[in-house]
Amino acid sequence: MNFIFISPQFPKHYWNFCDRLHKNGVNVLGIGDTPFDNLRDELKKSLTEYYFVENLQDYEKVFQAVAFFSFKYGKIDWLESNNEFWLEQDSKLRTDFHITTGEQFENISRIKNKSAMKKYYALANVPTARLHKITTIDAAKNFISEVGYPVIIKPDNGVGATDTFKISNETDLQNFFDNHTGAPHVMEEFITGDICSYDAIINSNSEPLLESMTVWSPSIMDIVLNRLDLSYYTTDFAPEKLCEMGRATVKAFGVKSRFVHLEFFRLTQAKKNLGNVGDFVGLEVNMRPAGGYTPDMMNFAQSTDVYQIWADMITFNKRILQDSGKHFYCVYASRRDCHNYKNSHEDILSRYGEKIVMCERMPEMMVPQMGNQMYTAKVADLQETQDFIKFVQEKF
Repeated sequence: MNFIFISPQFPKHYWNFCDRLHKNGVNVLGIGDTPFDNLRDELKKSLTEYYFVENLQDYEKVFQAVAFFSFKYGKIDWLESNNEFWLEQDSKLRTDFHITTGEQFENISRIKNKSAMKKYYALANVPTARLHKITTIDAAKNFISEVGYPVIIKPDNGVGATDTFKISNETDLQNFFDNHTGAPHVMEEFITGDICSYDAIINSNSEPLLESMTVWSPSIMDIVLNRLDLSYYTTDFAPEKLCEMGRATVKAFGVKSRFVHLEFFRLTQAKKNLGNVGDFVGLEVNMRPAGGYTPDMMNFAQSTDVYQIWADMITFNKRILQDSGKHFYCVYASRRDCHNYKNSHEDILSRYGEKIVMCERMPEMMVPQMGNQMYTAKVADLQETQDFIKFVQEKF
């Protein structure tokens, strides 16, 4: 089997995907914008060959790299990056090279454009916030007259909380239209709730081989806009109701042979026509693994290896590594250099000791969302999760 992995060096822990494929006997061919000598040793050992391009956004150069591998190794069976930024380019490369084991370019809009997602949520009977594709300020006012302030404005095709706005009154709305240029945006009614993700590895029959839930607080949008501290945690088990909605969403979108990260609101305030407190409401789909170190947090929470389960899905279309039965909570809490905290770095390490499973500085490009310094711990339950977050992030 020939598998082309796009940008296997970023995020840095993605070498694990290549490593597990390699251990399964897969011919792993890497294309990236980091010189080979700068790759970590674990990744080098996992790759049969690596093709360096100076700019992965230069489609012609990446096309040439795929063509080279196709000529040298024969038919390419898989092409994947597992990265939101490259999903569209991945789909175009698959289409151009007749690689049928993934999303094709003609279908990519349904999983990239927030406005296109609504149709598939409806097919899955999953409630979602009402949405308006922004055209004119008068049309926006008409929509707001139906749903009320506040509303959220965000790119129709965007990643994370980039270029996202909370509009609380007519002045905010006017300011947006006075200053907005560029990519199409959408407007959604505001929902009060926690963001919970359904993270799963899906086989070729749209069936989950692994399911997990991560709870994000506060939202990435609030973190970026207000420079808040991020904390989130992966639970010991995913609630059955979330799993039911996640599975229905996967089938409605026709997802096959992928690692998925589907976002839901868990209502903390009842919303007419959407649900009561505790109910789940669809937010958006992401057809790739959750960002940051969430895959590793899933490993710690379920005492498993999601990279191996994913590689087995690719290679054998089934799960071979079985559940150990030992489940925990895994919690991430970050701090920003601009804030003063009550407990020192040494205090955190001393108090939580061996429960700390990751502790490091975050790459500069991830700081707006993830903070400057992160601490991740494996703990027993929700109470200890909340205690850990408070201890790490408490300020004077």
